[in-house]
Parts: sequence; structure tokens; C-alpha cells
Amino acid sequence: MDFTAALTGDPRAAPDPVRRDAAAAAVFAVLAALLALTVDDGRRPDALGWALLLAAHVPLAWRRLAPLPVLLAVVAVVAPYHGLDYMHLAPIPASMTALYTVASTGRPMRTVIVGLSVTSVTLTMQLFVNPHEVVELLRVSGWVIAMLVFGASIRLHRQLVAGVVERAEHEAERKVTEERLRIARDLHDLLAHSITLIGVQTSVAAHVLVADPDRLDREALVQALDGIAETCRGARAEVRTTLDVLRAAPEGPLPDLASLPDLVRSSGAALSVRTAAAKIPAALGAAAYRIVQESLTNAVRHGGPGADVRVDVGLEKEVLTVRVTNGGAAPRGTGGGTGGSGYGIPGMRERARSVGGTLSAGPRDGGGFEVEAALPLSVR
Repeated sequence: MDFTAALTGDPRAAPDPVRRDAAAAAVFAVLAALLALTVDDGRRPDALGWALLLAAHVPLAWRRLAPLPVLLAVVAVVAPYHGLDYMHLAPIPASMTALYTVASTGRPMRTVIVGLSVTSVTLTMQLFVNPHEVVELLRVSGWVIAMLVFGASIRLHRQLVAGVVERAEHEAERKVTEERLRIARDLHDLLAHSITLIGVQTSVAAHVLVADPDRLDREALVQALDGIAETCRGARAEVRTTLDVLRAAPEGPLPDLASLPDLVRSSGAALSVRTAAAKIPAALGAAAYRIVQESLTNAVRHGGPGADVRVDVGLEKEVLTVRVTNGGAAPRGTGGGTGGSGYGIPGMRERARSVGGTLSAGPRDGGGFEVEAALPLSVR
């Protein structure tokens, strides 16, 4: 077992505390017996002295379960031992261990009260046994205070480590939640856009087949079917990329402004990108891409493949602006662009807020619908 972990970990959280502490108490008892036999620091213990010395180590087996009662039991046995002037150094390890346990597991006020009480009892016994040994009085008091300070510092360190671990766990949970939301938004945008395009192109193909079978426009039919196949290939590639992100690194490849031409081309919209050589942060480019994607999905869904849609992306005073205008009908159920009936417009607003930006969506004067986002380059 790592010594640092054993020293700084919560002593009450260890498995089999009684068995472990009983073994430690036996070791301390052997050490006390050796000190009593080899060190000349008082009278050599007789039968009563040995009984008191060994009895002082018995309560240590429960020191983690009941620190304060164990300390009181040790003091109750050690006090008469010292009072009878037996070898004073022998029970010190057991006494300091009980004192340390109380200081490292109790509250500060309890530690102070226990320290004052133990110091008072110790000084009283020393004055009774050796009233002229001032240096000995100071030495014993210093050991008591030092052990209390050491135990209190270990307790504070343990609380600090626990706080750091808790904050790290919360941060990890927050990042996992954010990543799940990002993947959910990406899948929503991708599938909604692809399915909408496939639906529209399928409708065109069905219309070509049914409208006038005798004069079948094979070129229009092939173009519609090719569009469906291309949309399916693009959707499959993006889904595979998203799944790779789930399997591997938390930060996967993100769509960016460079992917806009392919996206807009499949919708038949006009595109204008005016960012010159400015470096656009990856998160910002991904947010702009998904906002355009969702806007085109709404435009195609409600205006059909022939809708007059224009996409303008530019830089204005360190702010990336994204504007998608649809000259056709406004999306139904948007309530004037204030909320949206599903996840489309709220999802776009959430994407804009995730990079510190804003988004507005609503009907245009003179007809149509417009989505406009302002995304600052300084992404948080």
C-alpha cells in the first residue's frame, strides 16, 4: 500500500479497520515492551505496570470506529501508569496514535478541546511525578501540541484533496454532457437536412414519373435520383465520422466554412463567403456550418427545391455574421420566428449561444424568411 495514500486517506474508509488496527496495536505493544525493558526513564514496570502498559494498547483496535472514546480509554490507563512513575517513554507511541486519530478525524473545535484537556492532564501528572523537571514539562507539552497540529493538517489536506477530486469529477461530467449535446445537435442537423433533401428529391422523381408518363423527362428523373444518391453518401460519411468521435477522441473533426459550398450546392442556394484570410476558430466554423445547414433544411422543407435561398457569410468588426434568406414562404408553425415548433430554430439559437453569439429568425418584410447570426471570433 502507498504510504502517502495510507497517511492522507480517510482512516475510517479503510476496509477491515478493526483487524488492521488490532495488528497495529500489537506492534505498538511489542515496541512499548522493548522500550520498557531497554530505556531508563522511570521505574521498571512490575506486574501492575505491565498490566497498565499492555491495557493501554487494547483500545487502539477500535480507534477508527470511535476515536474519542478510544483516546479517553487510553488516557484513563496511561494516567495512573505515569502517576506511578513507571518508564514514561513506553506508552508514548500508543498515546500519540490515539491523539493523532482524534485530531485527523474530528472537527477543529473538538481537536482544540481535546488538546487542552490532554495537555492539562499530562502537565498535572508531570507536576505530580517530577515537579522540578520544567524541561520535561515543556517537552511533553510540545509532543502533544505537535501531534494535534500534525493530525489537523492531515485532516485539512484530506479535505482539500477531496474537494479537488470532486471538482474534477463535476468538470468531467460537465464535459461529457456538453459532448453528448454537441453530438445530439450534429445528428439532428445532419439527419434533418439529409432526410428533407431526400424527401424533396423523391417527390420530384415521383412527379416526373406520374405527371406525364408518355413524355417522361428521363434527364430530370436521373438528376433527382442522382441527388438522392449523393445526399445518402454524404449523410453516411458524416454519420460515420460522428460514430468515430464516439469511439475515439472526445473532440472529433468538425465541419467548417470550407464545407459550405458542398452543403449549399446540394440545396441549390446561392452562397457568398467574405472572410478573406481570417482564421476562424473550429468551434465557430462548426456552429456557422450547422446554422446554415438547419436554415437550408427549413427553406427546402417549406419552399421546395426551387426556393430562392441565399447564404451570406462575412466578417464585421471581429464578428462572423451568417445570414440565410429565403424568398419563399416563412416556415409554418414558427410563430413569427419566435420559437419554432420543433428543435430547428431553438437548436440554432443554442448553437449560437454556445460560442457566445446571438441568433434571430423571423419573417422578412415583403415576404420570405430570414435567419441571421452574429458569432464573435473570441470564442470562450
